[in-house]
Amino acid sequence: NKKAFVELLFWKSPATVYEMTQGYSSLQEGEGTTRSRVPPWTPQEEQELRELYWKYKEVEGGDIIAAILAHLPTPGRTRRQVVKQLVRM
Repeated sequence: NKKAFVELLFWKSPATVYEMTQGYSSLQEGEGTTRSRVPPWTPQEEQELRELYWKYKEVEGGDIIAAILAHLPTPGRTRRQVVKQLVRM
């Protein structure tokens, strides 16, 4: 590719660099992105999250997110994922 030098002028993610060196479309669909690693929230998980939020939001001096994480039935969710989902909902 004669114009590859132009691409080197801008910051790249590791996935983009891999594509540049191995050929474009060398990554599978969604591979190498953060979104593909985060499992989507199911409607049941969203309902449980909503119920836990309403249960623990009135607790004084407590960390709401920590309480939700402790009682969330699906293991593996991070604090950041829970906060982002609450804000989205």
